[in-house]
Amino acid sequence: MTADDDRFDPTADATHFPVAIEWKAMTDDTGDSDAGDTPSDDTPSDDTPSDDTPAAAAPPDDAPESLSLDRFHEALEAEERPLATASEVARRLGTTQSVARDALAALVDRGDVDRLDVESDPVVFYPTDWGRLATRERVVTFPKRREIVVDRPTQFTRARLSQFAHLVDTTGTDPGTRGYLYRIRQEDVWAAPFDDADALIASLRSVLPRRYDHLEGWIRDQWRRAHRFRLYTHQDGYVVLRAASESLMGNVADQHLDTDHLRAPISETEAWVNEDAVAEVKRALYDAGYPVQDDRDLDVGDPVDVDLTTDLRPYQETWVETFLERRSGVYVGPPGSGKTVAAIATIAAVGGETLILVPSRELAEQWREELLAHSTVDPADIGLYHGGRKEIRPITIATYQIAGMDRHRSLFDSRKWGLICFDEAHHVTAPVYSRTAELQSKHRLGLSATPVRETGSEEEIYTLIGQPIGADWDELFEAGFVQEPEVEIRYVPWRDELARNEYASADGRERRRLAAENPAKIEEIRYLLAAHRDKKALVFIEFLDQGKAIADALGVPFVSGETPHYERAELFRRFRDDGARSSAGRDGDAPDGLGTSDAIDTLVVSRVGDEGIDLPNAELAIVASGLGGSRRQGAQRAGRTMRPTGSALVYVLATRGSSEEEFAQRQMRHLARKGVRVRETNVAE
Repeated sequence: MTADDDRFDPTADATHFPVAIEWKAMTDDTGDSDAGDTPSDDTPSDDTPSDDTPAAAAPPDDAPESLSLDRFHEALEAEERPLATASEVARRLGTTQSVARDALAALVDRGDVDRLDVESDPVVFYPTDWGRLATRERVVTFPKRREIVVDRPTQFTRARLSQFAHLVDTTGTDPGTRGYLYRIRQEDVWAAPFDDADALIASLRSVLPRRYDHLEGWIRDQWRRAHRFRLYTHQDGYVVLRAASESLMGNVADQHLDTDHLRAPISETEAWVNEDAVAEVKRALYDAGYPVQDDRDLDVGDPVDVDLTTDLRPYQETWVETFLERRSGVYVGPPGSGKTVAAIATIAAVGGETLILVPSRELAEQWREELLAHSTVDPADIGLYHGGRKEIRPITIATYQIAGMDRHRSLFDSRKWGLICFDEAHHVTAPVYSRTAELQSKHRLGLSATPVRETGSEEEIYTLIGQPIGADWDELFEAGFVQEPEVEIRYVPWRDELARNEYASADGRERRRLAAENPAKIEEIRYLLAAHRDKKALVFIEFLDQGKAIADALGVPFVSGETPHYERAELFRRFRDDGARSSAGRDGDAPDGLGTSDAIDTLVVSRVGDEGIDLPNAELAIVASGLGGSRRQGAQRAGRTMRPTGSALVYVLATRGSSEEEFAQRQMRHLARKGVRVRETNVAE
């Protein structure tokens, strides 16, 4: 939904039907929609019985000339969905589609039923008084797709589902009215925190309306797969791979492992593993559908005396407890949810030598400050290992790039790490950083707000580090731990005829650059900054020339990869400073020099501001370009404003009529699926 700039009512698009009404749009991408006239593979035809399909309402003897609301409800219950097409109602009530359509039209005329047209898709019908019907929790299961839709879930239901299912999407705007789409994936079953499959199935049954043999059978099979291979340390010190049976060793391990992965067979079910190939063994068997239990006896190195000095929130305590049980995992949560503090609590709990890997020197310095602020660690026990300093200490903070280099690798390999922490864990799958994942430690911890990569390599992240641990974003928004941002896509027109013509005659990457650098965006940025004069603002760009132009026009500093590290650190420090405000940037003054101690209200930043840089007082984010980037990048930029208190505003500028429109919608759709409200506005010509 879009609106003209001056007439837009932000509440105008706030009316949402329950989640299943949006089911068609949500499942079109996978081709699994049940809303059409043609049954899918998971929707039995009239003459195909299924143990997963409820018994249809008994058909009447004759075609109904009128349809009661109760009979319509029966058809919906049989469909296991709160809406239906005319053909679905006809099938459930044993009549023709034309008769059902006429009967539904009569219900619409009486005001008992509403209809929804979804462009070229079939018209769907749902009860007008759905609000009253949906005041209680409704759980709708699609067992063969292993998906669960829940309207108005209780905290109990959400807590149970989070143990064995992945939150895919949410709809709605107001807390307490949202619908949730969960999917049970094999990796969720593998990582479920239960002692046996029976306990997992009991938890599943506690939230579903009835038993589903097909789904439960699949879950039991996946549980067995997760406990078929085990790595352990032999009493003589070498690593052994044990399979649950001789056939598994012969038919799975031998077929999926290379000859250099195993040194020699020990028995029909055990083999001596090449220690340098442990990571490859785990990855190969994971890809074959058999996650490996890693029970090796690994040293934790010298003890590290660290105590946490900050109280954990309840969900952070759960993260740490879950991690200690598994000895590996990835803390997943929105910016501001306290992943770093939870990681420091984990370091204290493990109590062994720790290596923290980060993507940049700025993050290395920031980690040192966080450790000192939230724990009793001795400053002398913290070492920084990057391009500027080379220190190995009980807690060492290094960049991925340095740790992966051959000339430094042997040093890191020689240490007995009790814990390796991978900050911004999505980096671990990139070729230049992937060698760091082979470093061995007793515990492996990842941190990421959005581990999604456009290559679809989330599973590889979890293979190399551990399974996801975390609360869903929407739960943290509702509990008030993190401020939900207000996100608005603003479609900016071309106001410069020369720029418009240049764009029209260009193609490829040049066209994308011209759309990103639309001169009208500078005036739009100036307008937004003036409208929010009291807020600390970050302006994100992709192209350096555009960043310099915006910074010059606004009279504010520009931070990019070309900015010297000492200058970058000083600018970030002054942005975090809430002392005397500088007038630069809001009135077009030239940027003041680094010699002054004035606070900075506005920074223009390139991709160096996307990840991890702690700017806790950022209240306003304006994305001027970079819309061709990943969904993860969009979430990271929006996340710069997400903190426990205060307002959080994100404006995404997209040139109207260009590919930026689609890119913006794709990036923000990723946030919308996490419960963040996104609205769209057409900026006036």
